[in-house]
Amino acid sequence: MQLTPYDEFPVHQAAHPFSYIPSTDYNWDDGYYFGVFSPEDGVFLATGARVNPNSDMIGGYALLNVRGHQTTLRFNRAWRRDFNLKIGPWRVEFVEPLRQLRLVLEENDSGMTFDLLWTGSSPAFLEEHHVATNRGRRTTDQTRYSQPGFAQGTIALHGQSWEVTPDRWSGARDHSWGLYAERPPLSPVASMLPPREVDSGPRRALRFWTCFRSDPISGFFHLHEDAQGNQAKFNDVFGTPFGGRLFHGWGEPIELVSGRHEIELVPGTRMLKQASVYLVDAEGREWKKVFEAAAPPWIVQTMGYHPGSWKDGGTFFTYHGSEELAIEWDHFDFSSQPVRYTPYAIGGENTATTFGEGNQDGDRVFGPEYLCRVTTTAPDGTVSTGAAQVEMFIVGAYAPCGLE
Repeated sequence: MQLTPYDEFPVHQAAHPFSYIPSTDYNWDDGYYFGVFSPEDGVFLATGARVNPNSDMIGGYALLNVRGHQTTLRFNRAWRRDFNLKIGPWRVEFVEPLRQLRLVLEENDSGMTFDLLWTGSSPAFLEEHHVATNRGRRTTDQTRYSQPGFAQGTIALHGQSWEVTPDRWSGARDHSWGLYAERPPLSPVASMLPPREVDSGPRRALRFWTCFRSDPISGFFHLHEDAQGNQAKFNDVFGTPFGGRLFHGWGEPIELVSGRHEIELVPGTRMLKQASVYLVDAEGREWKKVFEAAAPPWIVQTMGYHPGSWKDGGTFFTYHGSEELAIEWDHFDFSSQPVRYTPYAIGGENTATTFGEGNQDGDRVFGPEYLCRVTTTAPDGTVSTGAAQVEMFIVGAYAPCGLE
């Protein structure tokens, strides 16, 4: 066991230093996601990192999507040699916890850099704890909070730069820890185990998650539905039927108790074109939100989570030949989707990869992460506009959208 900078603070919840994790599962991790985006500019920056204590790796990414042209920088290193949240040219600084953080990517060979002050526009929302099991083993056991915000600073890529200002640029983020899902190749070999149990309960078809800002209202909500459009508790990585909260700035929360929607897809695809969502708060008032996709969605397979996202076929949790820093990047034209995408091979051989739930159409993929314009109509008829990140995907049949 080793001491970490976090052991200085009197916040321990176990009789061990923070370098000790009470789980030997390779899928236990802890980390951040940040989004900074502008519908007017058609630009979405996604960046983050996760610690995998049991492989002793910390890995992250910076993904810049400019109207479908996607550049991704990936990096990792051994974790216990340095507990700071810094990997090569990338780092996060905590200005005011749960409210303001600084995101920095210094000069590197990919040509992408940024220096941003990310600020919450309202408090973070602690999502319901996620638990899923199979054959008596917990496959998901995770806590997550999500938060909308805005940013200021600069983003640059190969000589092109964007001045990020709060009037044009919004933000989203989450922080999660625990067991989320099995992440190949650091997961059990399925052929060596009994078949997975077939869950007799309802199965999720739709996930709709969003952080949004349409001043003076910002907030978060998510909903999950089965193939018939029923919201239910699912035995999976998300599980929660519905949850969310609205805020007037940092004032008193407006608790949300239910939501219904009308989703319009791009014809012939499972991609989001527009969604109208009707939210009911604890006082019985209805809020209407209209989300309109403003640019091609970004494709998650290049980030580093999936096998074959790194050029050696691995992920940012696997070893890439250096304990100090492994770094690489690539660029794809995803401006027209669905698009054919082939992951990098493991050991020079082609590899089959799970592309991610609901964003695969045959051998073509499309992004589940949308940059959206959002319009909010309050119960008193007041209308405000702004921006949102929407994560939406549909798995299998889904009657409300006529999908088989």
